[in-house]
Amino acid sequence: MKVIDIKEVHKVYDEEEIAVKAVDGVTLSFDEAEFVAIVGPSGSGKTTLLNLIGGLDMPTEGEIVIAGTNLSTLKPSGLIDFRLNNIGFVFQAYNLVPVLTAKENVEFIMSLQKWSKHDRELRSDELLKAVGLLERKNSRPGKLSGGQQQRVAVARALASRPKFVLADEPTANLDSKSAATLLEIMEKLNHGEKITFIFSTHDPRVVKMAHRVITLEDGKVVSDDVRE
Repeated sequence: MKVIDIKEVHKVYDEEEIAVKAVDGVTLSFDEAEFVAIVGPSGSGKTTLLNLIGGLDMPTEGEIVIAGTNLSTLKPSGLIDFRLNNIGFVFQAYNLVPVLTAKENVEFIMSLQKWSKHDRELRSDELLKAVGLLERKNSRPGKLSGGQQQRVAVARALASRPKFVLADEPTANLDSKSAATLLEIMEKLNHGEKITFIFSTHDPRVVKMAHRVITLEDGKVVSDDVRE
């Protein structure tokens, strides 16, 4: 089932009175439970495209339709609600709240969604167990390694059962062992919860595990390879 439909999307930035095409006429669609890597050289438009899909930025031209909703038709408050209820984000810099414990970080989105305390605790424990950090649930980010912080970030992204997760260079700051562990966890959750994962990445380990690899150059799609 198609969950994302991108039609002739352009994103142009004005830099010192010069128009820069970060995304140039991209048309793509994504199905439920896909595991996709978006690759390309620095400046190819990977992060911009991910931000457009996630509603963190809006296209200059074109349409992005997610789960039947055209993002450009939403008011700012509606866009915030849509992201809250449909999209999980994993960032290169983790973006955990430093004063909250691992468990509290995972529960944060569920709190905004008004989950009951009982349901939040069950779901956060379930996910922290899945990422191998249940015994560290009361630790704050400063007491966790980079790999552990990124696993907490993945658990947080999945907490509210989003339809899909956008991950921008999630392994960039991790050692090889931590990166491998994180990818195995994400692949398992992709299969188990039928969540679509879309990665922006330079990491060949992510590319190897992906079931589909989209290559960007100068803001354009130059290849879209689906693997068996």
